[in-house]
Amino acid sequence: MAYRILTLSPGSTSTKVAVFEGDDVVMKANVRHDPAELTQFDQAADQLQYRIDTVRRELESAGVSLDTIDAFSGYCGGMGPTVGGIFRIDETVCDHVLYKSGFNHPAILGAPILFQFAQETGKPAFAVNQPDTDELADVSRITGYPGVYRKSHVHCLNQKEVAIRYAATIGKRYDEVNVVVAHVGGGLSVAAHEHGRMIDTNDVLEGAGPFAPNRSGDVPLKPVVALAFSGEHDKKEIDGVIGKTGGLKGLLGTDDTMEVERRIDAGDAWAKLVYEAMAYQTAKYIGGFACALKGKVDGIVLTGGVSNDPKFVAYIEERVGWIAPVKAYGGDFEMEALAAGAVRALDGTEEVMTYTGEPSWTGFTMNGAFADVEA
Repeated sequence: MAYRILTLSPGSTSTKVAVFEGDDVVMKANVRHDPAELTQFDQAADQLQYRIDTVRRELESAGVSLDTIDAFSGYCGGMGPTVGGIFRIDETVCDHVLYKSGFNHPAILGAPILFQFAQETGKPAFAVNQPDTDELADVSRITGYPGVYRKSHVHCLNQKEVAIRYAATIGKRYDEVNVVVAHVGGGLSVAAHEHGRMIDTNDVLEGAGPFAPNRSGDVPLKPVVALAFSGEHDKKEIDGVIGKTGGLKGLLGTDDTMEVERRIDAGDAWAKLVYEAMAYQTAKYIGGFACALKGKVDGIVLTGGVSNDPKFVAYIEERVGWIAPVKAYGGDFEMEALAAGAVRALDGTEEVMTYTGEPSWTGFTMNGAFADVEA
């Protein structure tokens, strides 16, 4: 049976919506919201009915009725750190993301929008590998700065989807393989996946990892501290370089990798060096996470927009291909991943969990004792 799945991902100024029937795309749209209309809402949570109405209109224009949908699946921000997998969206999830999470980003609207549709139709709604998934091993959380610990903020949904796809190509399930996945897009996340759990990652949100098209990645700390206290840069400017204007954009003035490639082809030696440096740092992280897996690596998977570039993939493969086979899935499979997760839930091939609001990790006490709560 080919299930019909509606998937949803609310962003800052747009809402992605798609409907899949089996492997076929019934409709897919990225609905842009007028910034002037969004200014009427003080908080992201206030946009709930506005976003619901927007999605309804888009479905109507595409001739899709909610009554034809077998399940709803969404990108659900604000759930806090949990293990990965599939959660049924219920009142507890919606209450947490809207009123207890403390997040003020439209991503928190994914769960309540889909829950509304589920209530109307009597069909289930799921959160699949939600963005705050945190499955890190405790040893990977420790830093040398007391009170500062690593958390997991990566492209979890796409990372796990391509890992699942790769596992299938070698005749195994995701929870049977060890893979290192590198998502190389505007942000760049690398993770060690051990038998279905991301045991170590770089924290994209906090600025760790290889530098990316528009993010600075790892940099020596003392020069940044000196800049912060120089009086020449405010916090917003420095945060901007870390998360929006660093990386290729800061070094080359553009985060468009196609433009960078054109410069390289035209003989720009600096562009070539910088682009290779991004690939070089990515390869080093992949090698490091292979160590986290004790060298037992079934595959290395590249994904994200930059992974469409054969030259970038070849550069990585030259350096890490000795570890394990390298497979590239260029692009982003966010909506496909949401649909696939809902199908696994309906088929009963993956457990559907009940969300309690309890985090998978809350931290360590200052004297080093454990204070985490297992989900």
